[in-house]
This record gives sequence, structure tokens and C-alpha cells, in this order.
Amino acid sequence: MSKSSSPSSDLFAAPRKRSPARVNSLSWILEPMEHDGAYQRRKMFGCDAAYLDGLLYLVVADREPPWDGVMVCTSREHHAALMADVPGLLVHPELGKWLYLPQTDEAFESRAATLVRLALDRDPRMGVAPKPKASRRKSWRAID
Repeated sequence: MSKSSSPSSDLFAAPRKRSPARVNSLSWILEPMEHDGAYQRRKMFGCDAAYLDGLLYLVVADREPPWDGVMVCTSREHHAALMADVPGLLVHPELGKWLYLPQTDEAFESRAATLVRLALDRDPRMGVAPKPKASRRKSWRAID
């Protein structure tokens, strides 16, 4: 290795250690869903997303407001009914089609549990189909 080359360019150098993944302090909310065979938990923008039967139902986040609570994946037509059934739900200020239960809500734990029960019961007002991933272009090297 020459004096001008940096250690990061050394192909045989040990890989850099990554900092451990940040643990979401609200992931406990989704634990009751783990018993459902159709449940999947995925990371989404540093949050934990709960899928049932391929539909996105809930997202839990423990960041700065408005990313600090439970986001309910729904459509605007269901807002009023869900807000009537689960007091404390608000229209998410950045994702207007979803509802939001902020972590600062006075009954956050019990209302979050109610949202999980509704999701597990496959409440038709909840759950959205994720957008399909865009197909990648064929490489210019690909042979037809």
C-alpha cells in the first residue's frame, strides 16, 4: 500500500464497525400481533410497520412529533368513524390520509391496545395496500 492511499481503500482491511440499529421504544405495542400467522413487521423510515395479510395497518414511531406514537393506516373516508371509536386520534399533520395517536395522549397505552385489537380483527376501516415497488430498468448490458 502506498503512502498516498488511505486505509479505507485497502481491500483487505477489516470492515468498519456499524453502530447498532436503533431500537424503537414503542415496538411493544405490536407484540400482540406476533401471534397472528399473517403478521409481518418491517422497518419503514426508522419506524416499525405492522402488516396483516399483506396490508399495512399500523406504524409505531418514537421520534420527534409528529413521529412519536401510533399511525393508523386508513383512508380519509374512515377518519370520522375511527376518531369516534378511539378518542385521541388525530389526522396526521404530514400524512393527511392517516390518523395518529400521539404518545403524549393521556390514555396512550390503552388506546394503542384498542388500535391493535381493531387491526387483529381486520377492521375494514383500517389497512392499506402498499404501493408496488417500481420495477428496475433492465441493464443496458442485458441480452434480449
